[in-house]
Amino acid sequence: MKNEIKKGNPFALLPLGVFLVLFVGSGIITGDFYKMPSIVAFLIAGGVALLFNRKVNLEEKMNVFCKGAGDTNIILMVIIFLLAGAFSNVAKTMGGVDSTVNLSLSILPSNLLVPGLFIIACFISVSMGTSVGTIAALAPIGLGIAQKTGIPVSLVIGAVVGGAMFGDNLSMISDTTIAAVRTQGCELKDKFKVNFLIVLPAAIITVILLAVITSGYIAIPNQNYEYELIKVLPYILVLVGALCGVNVFALLGSGVLFAGIIGIATKSFDLLGFIEAVSGGIGGMYELSLLSIVVGGVVGLIKFNGGIDYVLYFVTSKINSKKGAEFGIAALVSVIDLCTANNTVAIVAAGPLAKDIATKYDIDPRKTASILDIFSSCWQGVIPYGAQLLTAAGVAGISPVEILPYLYYPGLMFVCGILSIAFSKPIIDKVKSHNVA
Repeated sequence: MKNEIKKGNPFALLPLGVFLVLFVGSGIITGDFYKMPSIVAFLIAGGVALLFNRKVNLEEKMNVFCKGAGDTNIILMVIIFLLAGAFSNVAKTMGGVDSTVNLSLSILPSNLLVPGLFIIACFISVSMGTSVGTIAALAPIGLGIAQKTGIPVSLVIGAVVGGAMFGDNLSMISDTTIAAVRTQGCELKDKFKVNFLIVLPAAIITVILLAVITSGYIAIPNQNYEYELIKVLPYILVLVGALCGVNVFALLGSGVLFAGIIGIATKSFDLLGFIEAVSGGIGGMYELSLLSIVVGGVVGLIKFNGGIDYVLYFVTSKINSKKGAEFGIAALVSVIDLCTANNTVAIVAAGPLAKDIATKYDIDPRKTASILDIFSSCWQGVIPYGAQLLTAAGVAGISPVEILPYLYYPGLMFVCGILSIAFSKPIIDKVKSHNVA
């Protein structure tokens, strides 16, 4: 079987190396890992990819790039990104985020503020689909809790970041979830079920740890938080609809309309304000959408020039089992995330190769999508130069490094991910039997 695998061309992977050198190198030199826009680095990498294979003319290679960029999965993913951005911004503009945060805080026991804050962050990030947005919304509240109770700021902020990464990994409208399921060819709800079983123990242990660690601090009385329950409904609609298997396009489209109707009814905005919110949300996804298209084109060229065949040959020559292949996929997406500081980019870049490996070793696509999302998210939640920790540290006025010792959930998510590979069959079989029932 191995003799039938094409050895490919290792030099065809040079464009990916060029991207990493440009992106990581500029970050090390400037101290800012967002100084070099990832889309610019990938465009340069694409230019390098076009220089390979002199037997093929430039026009044919451009056709290969366009076919990769215009792949059905890439375009569908882009449309979902745009709809998700529209929903998130409309819901936020009409006050959905504030109401959701305040509703959650109003029902928390005063002696379980930090564990409760973690749970709130989990719920909000699953509802919003964005870890950075969750951190931006909850970090100021966490800072206030720390100041009133004497609990270390870094501990409270660590709880917020952990909860934010829970939803970043699981949310139906998270760009990482969308990228993972589209590249692996599975359904959102199916990936959610497998993924949820894997990370649930990490979330439970995190709550227990936070409760024990903060038990000795003085509790503060519950305050009156203002919220409008009706403004929480769009998030519930999307979450329940996704779990029930509603088509993602219909779900997000109805979510946008529902949030808009509520916003107009509560006079949060008028019709023009609703349209502006939709436009703003879509606009916020332009860069990610373009990046996905460019990455698709570059990966298409790398595959055309034999790069994917070489990686497949190299990976498959080092592994002899399904578990080995799963560990290989986990390592691949982890390395790319550590280099790019962007878990969505890591999934988009590693997705096609992961799909090929999964096909060869007959790995369930739901499990492959979960591995991509889990391992990119757990690393994204702990790298001090990532957007999540930079945002949290900026709000709290501390160094990102100070938060690292308190990032319990991302660390436990990593452990659960490893264990899910070592003991993968029981988990998958459990989900399969449940679906059949």
